[in-house]
Amino acid sequence: MIEPTVSEAERELFGGPLRYDTGWSEYERAQLDLTMLTAIRALPRLVLGTLRRAWRADRPSLLGVGFGEVGQGVAAAASLLAVNAVMHALLGGGTAIDRLRTALPALITVAVVAVVNAGLAGWSTSRAGRLEPLVERLATTEYLAAAAAVELEAIEDPAFRRLIDVAQYGAAAARVMIGACVAALNSTIALVATAGVLTILHPALLPMLLLIAAPRGWGAMRVAQERYVSVMSWVEHVRAGRLIGNLLTERSAAQEVRIHAVGSFLLDRYRDMSESAEAEQKRLANDKAVTELVAAAFSGLAMACTYGVMIWLIVAGHMELAVAGTAVIAVRSGSASLGALVMNINQLHEESLYVQDHERFLTEAARRAIPDTGAGVPARMDKVALDKVSYRYPDRDEPALDEVSLSVPMGSVIAVVGENGSGKSTLMKILAGLLLPQSGSVRWGAVELTDLNRSQVFERVSLLTQDFQRWPMTAAVNIGIGRPHRAAFDEELEASVDYAGAAPVIDKLPHGLRTLLARMFRGASEISGGEWQKIGLARTHWRTTTCPADSILIVDEPTSALDPEAEIEAFDRIRRLAGPQRAVVLVTHRMSGVRHADLIYVLHHGRLAEHGSHDELMEAKGRYAAMFHTQAAQYAPRARPGLPRPSAPESAERS
Repeated sequence: MIEPTVSEAERELFGGPLRYDTGWSEYERAQLDLTMLTAIRALPRLVLGTLRRAWRADRPSLLGVGFGEVGQGVAAAASLLAVNAVMHALLGGGTAIDRLRTALPALITVAVVAVVNAGLAGWSTSRAGRLEPLVERLATTEYLAAAAAVELEAIEDPAFRRLIDVAQYGAAAARVMIGACVAALNSTIALVATAGVLTILHPALLPMLLLIAAPRGWGAMRVAQERYVSVMSWVEHVRAGRLIGNLLTERSAAQEVRIHAVGSFLLDRYRDMSESAEAEQKRLANDKAVTELVAAAFSGLAMACTYGVMIWLIVAGHMELAVAGTAVIAVRSGSASLGALVMNINQLHEESLYVQDHERFLTEAARRAIPDTGAGVPARMDKVALDKVSYRYPDRDEPALDEVSLSVPMGSVIAVVGENGSGKSTLMKILAGLLLPQSGSVRWGAVELTDLNRSQVFERVSLLTQDFQRWPMTAAVNIGIGRPHRAAFDEELEASVDYAGAAPVIDKLPHGLRTLLARMFRGASEISGGEWQKIGLARTHWRTTTCPADSILIVDEPTSALDPEAEIEAFDRIRRLAGPQRAVVLVTHRMSGVRHADLIYVLHHGRLAEHGSHDELMEAKGRYAAMFHTQAAQYAPRARPGLPRPSAPESAERS
């Protein structure tokens, strides 16, 4: 490993040399250990793995590629034999006209073979061109489907998140491997054909062919290794430079870039870091030039030795002049094929590292996938109950939940309150079936959650959180995506829009529900955070009202971006969603929004501190009462000592 030079900008902005793990470290010695022999040994395994994926993607195209490449190999051998016949005819006895007449059939054969070879090459290229995007789509679909199907616990696991990040390069690598496999197959067949012809011409020429190609193979391997080490050392540095460039153009940073003059500050650091990266590229270019010069010198020396051997064979009477002419063409063709094969094997090996990451991710994702088996959720149930549920995250010593029990009867409004870090979010994930308790039980009606089909459990849950997803799509899709597999016409969505109080938001959009809410696209519109929360409430209404069976609505801090009047109205709308077939679980810090709940649960450090109605908890004068009084005191009219009145001259001067 080559330690990168640390630029002053890198040291100032990021504290020293940057390292970014994109999966390279998993194989930081793999490329360095690659030799010609190990690469050739790995070729069958790499090719077979790629062929299996291509077979699943498009069998006719794969067979077409195979036919085209084998045909080109046969054509190459036939062409060399025809050239040999031409050489014998031209260098034979008789007049020039007689020799040309004798060579004419072989010349026609060479021309026909060239045409056939071009047709086969075009056919193979067209079939490979069809295969490449299909293989990439297949690999990408596998990756995305596996990522979407794993347990939430896996998504929140840093080790698995790293595997997700690394595996994303596998689809593109699988596509590249198709082209590399075709090129390697072409080079192999051409090399075998050329080697066979050389063996027929004279066995001594075959080892000379290997001697010519060996320096080229060494040069290709060494350049690849140098590039690999450089990428390993500089990938984080390059990424940081791009990050600085993005910050100068991002909308979120635009105000400070201008007001605080951050633009010129970052631009100077960007130049400094770019100059460091450019110095590394210059070093690589110089090393590559030296390596290729040395390789070319040794290859040229081997070529000279080959010609010397051929001259000796001719002088000694072991080879005819016509055969020598054919041999020269064959040696040059074979050395080019062998050099290309070495480079193709090198590329196959490099890309296979990412494909292996992809396969490893699929295996691990399958192991951590949400099971698609289990009993059906009862259409009617009296409640969802948690009994002594505990859960601890792997990176924490203290449990997020410690033997928490609560009951959510259908038709009720349940509130869960507590300070930050008390376990509210974890409790909601377990209640929704996103996380499974490590001890204790969750029952939907009379059935354990672990015995149920989880996809059916998710069908019965509606979720509205403070940071709900703002999809960069139309307003209609942002509402209808609450139940994505059900067709939603604008007329049907209007009831949800009206219920959420989002009609004024939709009315001011240029295309109504068909307005694109994504400023990244031309012609799109943008709405405020409070308006987004009304869209989110409309989405929730659409999902809950289209569920035909008993269900739970979980609402976590839904009014953070609303003004007080809109907040009161939103809480009222949310509470009204409760009914005989639906329970509402409300998680919020706004105590005014929970006082009308049927039952309030108070969490503290992962444990259930108290529960009861608002009046009961206020009378108990426990944690809930203290939290309620603390928040209410913020709105009490009282003088704030030490602050001047707005009408005072001093205040005016400060303004």
